[in-house]
Amino acid sequence: MKKILLLCFLLIGTSIAFAQPKVQLIQVSVSPDNPDWLYKVGDKVKFNVGVYKNNVPLPDAEIKYELSYDMMRPFETKTLTLKDGTGKINAGTMKTSGFLRCIVKASYDGKEYTGLATAGFEPEKIEPTVSYPNDFLDFWNKAKAENAKIPMDPKMTLLPERCTEKVNVYEVSIQNYKWGSRLYGILAVPKAPGKYPALLRVPGAGVRSYNGDVYNAANGVITFEIGIHGIPVTMKEQVYEDLRNGALREYFYSDWDNADKIYYKRVYLGCVRAVDYIFSLDKFDGENIIVEGGSQGGALSIITAGLDSRIKGLICYYPALSDMTGYLHGRAGGWPHLFNTNIPKSVLDQKVKVASYYDVVNFARQIKVPGFYSFGYNDMVCPPTSVYSAINVITAPKELFVVPQTEHWTFPEQWNKANAWGMKLLKKQ
Repeated sequence: MKKILLLCFLLIGTSIAFAQPKVQLIQVSVSPDNPDWLYKVGDKVKFNVGVYKNNVPLPDAEIKYELSYDMMRPFETKTLTLKDGTGKINAGTMKTSGFLRCIVKASYDGKEYTGLATAGFEPEKIEPTVSYPNDFLDFWNKAKAENAKIPMDPKMTLLPERCTEKVNVYEVSIQNYKWGSRLYGILAVPKAPGKYPALLRVPGAGVRSYNGDVYNAANGVITFEIGIHGIPVTMKEQVYEDLRNGALREYFYSDWDNADKIYYKRVYLGCVRAVDYIFSLDKFDGENIIVEGGSQGGALSIITAGLDSRIKGLICYYPALSDMTGYLHGRAGGWPHLFNTNIPKSVLDQKVKVASYYDVVNFARQIKVPGFYSFGYNDMVCPPTSVYSAINVITAPKELFVVPQTEHWTFPEQWNKANAWGMKLLKKQ
């Protein structure tokens, strides 16, 4: 399990909204028999399977397949020979809302190739398992008020090598969470005189440098891309690698038994502090601001919009940290999969309690602004069951762009559509 979770972490840390699938010599194709991958509870699903080389079915292909409910142990595992390179797998049905997944593996010339597909059964009816604390808003209002007492003390360093004819680029740091503790990010500001809307970009999991969003800044939007670890975001890669393997290794597991010491408290408050900073900028129009992120950043986009009423909209890709307690109820929970291990009863209740203050679902309940949400059914880092648990509780206007075949990555069409949605919301052409 630790190896699986570490792999998930590396997948998230490598790239968030811009990763794409790779093409391999052998393609294992898996798809449900409904074109939209959706079924009613009780409907039976068949998966169409094919093994291809050079886009031609591979005769007598031997496959191993497993059927499971989202992130649960397989309930059926079999070996099958596809005489003509294609076939069908009868997968049964589901009695409740959720997802049924078929994973197929084929070997060729000593190498194993994998394909998968996930059928959705009335996912719009999935309800979260995480509880909602009575003092949830009091907890966060108090935390924000205490954080607001700390002077921002902004420091800006121009990065000439990143500036363009239209955009000035800076590394920025501001105080956050504790006196002397700082949040770092890359600010990109249009050079031309005027007032501009703003985009806050919040990060996926990991420890890395950041380049900033010069593209949108060149098109008339102030952009602020932040890190979460209180370290500069322009250092050499070796520094981040050392931190990933050292002091910040598995930071996402830190102190889930203490609501005030948990690593994510400074992270969530840092997102609000980043909004404070944007509102302090002379070139900001003082009103129009949206937040965007994927995975951990998808979580932070919902959290920021839920915590800060100044946010006017959000763009969210496959949010992590959603309905994390799902595993305790016999179904998938959100990354970082805290409860998908055996936790002693003596500490379990406390971890569940703390998680309720940090779970994306409870921030999603607070959202009152439009949002754009994009994700897929094959994602086993941020499972679709957990994603729907959060999105389904949002009552504000929401546009869903679901691409079922995607795993923990997006097609260019997804972020292009998201960007167009965001710019329209900011009244940009």
